[in-house]
Amino acid sequence: MKYSIVFAAVLTTLALSGCEKPTVVNNNPPVAVVTTPGPPGPTGATGATGATGAQAEKGATGQTGATGGTGATGNTGDTGATGNTGFTGATGNTGNTGATGNTGATGSTGTEGAQGERGKSGNTVVVVPGSR
Repeated sequence: MKYSIVFAAVLTTLALSGCEKPTVVNNNPPVAVVTTPGPPGPTGATGATGATGAQAEKGATGQTGATGGTGATGNTGDTGATGNTGFTGATGNTGNTGATGNTGATGSTGTEGAQGERGKSGNTVVVVPGSR
């Protein structure tokens, strides 16, 4: 297959060179009266189809390319939503009873009261409760 293209080219050259080529003669014709040509003649026959070219060989596989560069860092994400308010905590225990306070100071002695009347003798007092 390495020489198939070269072989096809040489074969085509030999095939085409085998055709007879007419000799070109340059005659200077005498000046003549130019007449208007008539209608064109019929179209000539179609030429033969050329030979099919040889199949090309498959080339070797290329080397693996270099690894690409690292991509750019992405944008920072949006801030998350604020969380819900937490539940109220449990009520704490009641504190201990405080210590007993000191005894207060003794007050001053009051002034002496008025002297009552001397009692009368001989009369008995009866207290009757009120009716309802």
